[in-house]
Amino acid sequence: MAAMLVVTACAHSQQPERRIYLISKDTRGVGAPPGTGGAGFRNCEAEERECFDECWNTKPLPYPHTKRDGWFREYCTKKCRELYMECEKANEKQARELKFSRVDEALDWIRSHKAEVALGTVVIIAGVAFVITTGGSGALILAPLAL
Repeated sequence: MAAMLVVTACAHSQQPERRIYLISKDTRGVGAPPGTGGAGFRNCEAEERECFDECWNTKPLPYPHTKRDGWFREYCTKKCRELYMECEKANEKQARELKFSRVDEALDWIRSHKAEVALGTVVIIAGVAFVITTGGSGALILAPLAL
């Protein structure tokens, strides 16, 4: 019976301690807005501009367009706006999905992606909610969402 308890106890992941973890000593570099091309996030504005340029310069023009005029500009704008909205949704989804199985994994990721997170971002570690915030001294910390 004791052996069975040991085996089943190892099968479950341990929850992290509900304590404060230091991410860095300062908040420099935190919070570049999504879509600015930081590692992991797509640069939606650049993708939209590239889409419009490709659309505008396409040969031959799509039916029924015969010249590059106001109607064709509207066509390219609509087409590329849809791409932009899909990109923004993907960035939002990625920003919401900060889930990790271990604390060290989360801390390493946050340290190397500081520009992609914002103060107040919720991070889930092994089912426990933490929030990225600042300490009294200005340090960037990961604190339990509820103590």
